[in-house]
This record gives sequence, C-alpha cells and structure tokens, in this order.
Amino acid sequence: MNHSNMKYRLGSARLFLVALAALACVAGTASAATPGITGTTFSLVASQGYSSQPDGQQIYSWGYGCATGYTSMYAPAAFASIGLCPTMQLPGPTLIVTEGQKVIVTLTNNLPTGAGNTSIVFAGIPVTATGGTAGLLAQEATPGAAGTVTYTLNTTGKAGTHAYYSGSQPDLQIEMGLYGALVVLPSTVPVGCVGLNTKGLGIDYRLAASAYDHSATCYDREYLFQFGEIDPRIHQQAEAQIRAIAACPAGTTNTVTGQPCPPATLIVVTEPYHPGYFLINGRSMPDDMDADYAPNYPAQPYNGNPHMHPLEQVLLRVIGQGRWEHPFHEHANHVRILARDGNLILSQTDTTKLGGLMMFTTDTFPGQSFDGIFYWSGKGLNWDIYGHAPTNAASNATCSPDANGYYTAGSGAVAPAFATAPPFGLTNPTTASLNYGEWCADHNHPLEANPVGQVAGGGPATLPDPLVATNGLWYNGTPYLGPDAVNRSRGPTPLPPGGALQNPPGESGIAFMWHSHNEREITTNDVFPGGMLMMMLVDPPVWYIDETL
Repeated sequence: MNHSNMKYRLGSARLFLVALAALACVAGTASAATPGITGTTFSLVASQGYSSQPDGQQIYSWGYGCATGYTSMYAPAAFASIGLCPTMQLPGPTLIVTEGQKVIVTLTNNLPTGAGNTSIVFAGIPVTATGGTAGLLAQEATPGAAGTVTYTLNTTGKAGTHAYYSGSQPDLQIEMGLYGALVVLPSTVPVGCVGLNTKGLGIDYRLAASAYDHSATCYDREYLFQFGEIDPRIHQQAEAQIRAIAACPAGTTNTVTGQPCPPATLIVVTEPYHPGYFLINGRSMPDDMDADYAPNYPAQPYNGNPHMHPLEQVLLRVIGQGRWEHPFHEHANHVRILARDGNLILSQTDTTKLGGLMMFTTDTFPGQSFDGIFYWSGKGLNWDIYGHAPTNAASNATCSPDANGYYTAGSGAVAPAFATAPPFGLTNPTTASLNYGEWCADHNHPLEANPVGQVAGGGPATLPDPLVATNGLWYNGTPYLGPDAVNRSRGPTPLPPGGALQNPPGESGIAFMWHSHNEREITTNDVFPGGMLMMMLVDPPVWYIDETL
C-alpha cells in the first residue's frame, strides 16, 4: 500500500467502531480534481492495453485515448506540466468544452482484428457524424485510418456533466473500457460566483466558477467520479480470442492441425455477468488514492481522493459507466442533487432556488450522470472540531458567528494564509488558532474535557489509548483538526506532536469513507477492502490543498 502520505488516524472510537466513517488523519497530498483535455477539436483513437488492479492483476482492456501526433491542452491549467493522454486509457480522456461551442471529435479505430467496428455515443448531446459506416446507435469507425468517423457536437444549452461511451456492441465494448466523460462548462458566470483564488485560498483548480448558468450552482472545489466494474472472465475471453486470431489469421491454415483458421470475429459470452473488480475512475481502492497521472498507472490517469476545507461548496460530477446501478454513500453529509444528465433541477414555484433532492446515498445508473453539491462542517457533532478548551486559552479565540452560526469571513474572521509553493501548509503561525468554519454553538466543547477516561469526563465520547485501540503509529491520539490537534488531546500513552508521526509536520485532518453501499462493490476480487471505496479528507483551513500532487 503505497500511501505514506495517507496515514489515517482514528478520529473517535465511537465513529470508527460503529461506522468506520471518520478518522483523524495526517491528510494526504494526493488530491483529485476534474483533470482532462480541453479545446474545440479532439482526435481520439480506440486501442487495446492493460489496466492495473490492487491484487496485482493486469486486466486486458480497450479504451479511448489521444491519437499519435495530437497535441492535448490540459485542464485545469495547473495540470499542464504533469498531464498525459496515452493512446489508450481507462476511462477515456475527459473532454472539457464550453457551452455553445461547436465541438469536433474524430475517432479512429485501432482495436485489434476481430473487435469489429466501434463508435461514440455522447449522452444528451445533439450530434451529426460523417465518415465510417452507419451503426445501430451511432456512426461507426471501421478498423484502420480509412474508417475514421467525425462527430460534430452542438453544446448549446448543454452545460453539465455527460457520459460518452461506445454505441457498438455495448455489452462488450463498454465492459472492455470504452467510456469517458464530457464536461460542458457554462458560457456565463452568474453574479456572485467567485474563485478560491479571490478568497485568498491559493490556486483555483476549478474548471469554472459555477456548474450551470445559475447563481445557485456556485462552487469552490470539484471532483469527477466515474463508476464502473470489470468481469475478468469477459476480458480473458476477449484476450484469448484476439491472440488466437493473430496467430491464425482468417483465410489461412493452422500449421499444427492443418485445419482452416476460424473467421476473424470475436464471439465473447457476456452473460451471466459476474464482475470481480469495481472501479472509481478506472482504479480500485487503494490505488484510487494515489495521485492523478501517477506513473505506476499509465493507462489509468485519474484518481479518486477528494479533499476539502470546512464549509467549502464541493461540486461532485458523477457518472455510472458500467452495467450496474451503484448506490454510493458519501459519509459526513448528504449530497444536494443539482442536475441529472445536464438537466438542472429547480424549484417548480421559485426558479431562483434549487429543487433537487438531498440524498443520503446517491444513485447512479448505467450511462446516467448527476451533478451535486457536498460540504462538511462540525455542526451536529456536539464537539469543538479544533479542540478548543479553557485549558488552552492561548488559542481559545472568541467564536463570532455569522448569520448561519459559523465563524467565517462573513462574521469578520480573516481567511488563513497558505504557502503557494512547497512545502504546502501553514506560513503564519498566528492563524493556527483561527476557528475558521467552526460552528460557534460547539466552541469550547472538546470531545472530552479529560482526553482519556470515561464519558463522564466531560464530552460525548471517550477517546481510546492510542497504542491500544489502533495499529501503533497510524493513530496520533487526536480527533481534532489543525496543527495544534495533537497538543490538545493527550492521554496516558501520549504520542509526540509533529515529527515522523505527521507527514507533513504540523497538519491534522479528518477522513471519512466514501464507498458503495453494495457491500460486494467494496472488495477487489472478493477481498475487502477495495473496489469502490475512497477517503474524503477534511483538511484544516490553514492547510493548502494542492490538487496536482
């Protein structure tokens, strides 16, 4: 498990043992965003390759990628120096365009002999096509450069997150990996939507300031998650038949048996369907928590490792890319659904307000997408997320609530300062005591007044001894946010603050599991943990989140 930057630490015995949901942690530097390629003209190929799984298996796959010689422009801009677009990736490259643009996508079929024609369906987008040959669902690219298809997309009024996938033999070709995401950015920015950079919070990694041309869809940070699955038996069949066709081309004779070689057409049985691998952006847990464009996943460039600060409005772009419906649970709060398949959901009586559901478990269906807003705060926990108490008066600033009861810029607080170059983190120690984003009703209510003992010691839960309840140094003995967290939670077996126990030093966050509520989908080849599981990390406000790492 290559996650020295993901040292999870137990947040509270109650939350961990009952729900395996919240852990205090050393927040990782491997973040996520919505990386992809941008422009108005894209040159794609469909090719074969391999995807990697945490159990060591290399799965023969097909995928869309960038044609050789095509120069990609990467988004967000901060990813330009680390981005890559190979000739085959899983999922395919995320195409990022702006509403109202005429977008041209060319597709060349470089799949191996026997795979047949292939194509692209752009869900919910009006398309005209030239070249290739007519297919059942879309114009198809026949094998080789001569069969290239050109799709022209009309994106007018189509802001939002959309799926794209093969419309040719979809039971086989989508399963093999021929799918991806199309993100259409709104053409105008509503009044009142501002960027994180204008809030003094460093580089803005968002693709836009709002998800739609509507002021209720402003957001601070964003992530794209594509859920899919793999039945390895289907992939093994396809690989074996491809190898057999290559060894014995149609129209020739088998030199061993003397028999004519079979027709060069795959006959892959896709039912009954029994997936063994469950994917977030082409990776399974824990691989999905490594960085975007990590070199050890050359065909799986996108990760799943969301970070956020308290109260940030986080846009979730989610697509169901497999055969199954995936019930996904985002621990720590509900998700407000903004739109489905790019269709903004507004109140029927007041179109200035959102009308989508608040969902405890979000659902995605094959080919369907949704956009939603998620945020986290300490409200309702009944304890101070920063561990303030009269005993640490030096950092016990008064909590001045805004109209919603939080200590924010709206209440007169000054946003914490961040470094803009490594090492990322606190640059002004005087901001370490700032209760930025704290719910003031819980100020001065630590989890437990006496950090180790019985609940009667003064708080809603009893903290365990760090060397008894967890695996040694994976637990630093605190449920609190921020660089002072360790000093505010000491027990009979205290762990020293900073140093090797905190990487990077002086930072502490809280992690929540985000995972499928279909229990089989959080396994890798039936081994837990794995599959559709990732960690959402709430970083303290003084911590700079670098999405490129």
